[in-house]
Amino acid sequence: MDLCALLKNSLPALSLQPDFSFARHTTFGIGGTAAVAASPGSEEELAALLHGLHLAEIPYCYLGAGANVLAADGRFEGVVIRFDRMRKLSCDLDRAIVTAGAGVTGGALLRFARERGIGGLEFLAGIPMTVGGAVVMNAGTAEGYIGDCVRSVTAVTERGEAEFSHADCGFSQKYSVFQEKIAIGRVALQGERCAPETIRAREQGALQRRSRLPRGRSAGCIFVNPAGNSAGRLIDGCGLKGLRVGGAFVSPEHANFILSENATEKEVDALIRQVQRTVFERTGIFLREEVKRLP
Repeated sequence: MDLCALLKNSLPALSLQPDFSFARHTTFGIGGTAAVAASPGSEEELAALLHGLHLAEIPYCYLGAGANVLAADGRFEGVVIRFDRMRKLSCDLDRAIVTAGAGVTGGALLRFARERGIGGLEFLAGIPMTVGGAVVMNAGTAEGYIGDCVRSVTAVTERGEAEFSHADCGFSQKYSVFQEKIAIGRVALQGERCAPETIRAREQGALQRRSRLPRGRSAGCIFVNPAGNSAGRLIDGCGLKGLRVGGAFVSPEHANFILSENATEKEVDALIRQVQRTVFERTGIFLREEVKRLP
């Protein structure tokens, strides 16, 4: 089945990329190819795409900035749905609310808010993200999580739009209900009125703190911090810094980072399982993965 031709015939406005490379579009630089990537330009087009994929029983997955994911090796005979054409931004200055399309990058979001004197989002500076992907993962740092700023989310299903209040989103540590394969169309974020120079200084502080993280090909933190503990500290305490499987190794600088030197998905997976097993055997704590598997 020629998925590219099928999608083009049914939805001519879709932007399509055949033989999509996961390795070229993820921060880990790992993964095989997909038959096609499709980029809808609106929520209506996304709903139509989902409707067609469900009817035809065609497998699909979502991909934002490609920063907190581990893509499988091999070929995915399905569709990767991307959001790079859904980048509208608007704001309500009186209430300091920014509304962003799912494909808006972190840099574009912060620049838009700063120029309008809307602060409160600066902790996101330097995180490789799209707004949709960040909300799915409840991205953030010790300084705050994006879920804390979300007023509402407009999700998209094959039947059209669905509104989620903050309470509906089910935010918790690196989790939201959107991880259950619910597509995000746009997000309303609550900020605060603030002088642009103050916002810029806060962003610079966040960037400086992130500059101390390990350099190299990675997906960011691999494991969710257990309640009241640190995954990195637990892994380090088990003497696992530098542990290697093929081209994948635990960072000597930050034990919750796995770095890739031309690693395969299977090598990273084997290393993740070895770290989980060792930490559990020695501490009784099972580390939950933060990184998401594709497809």
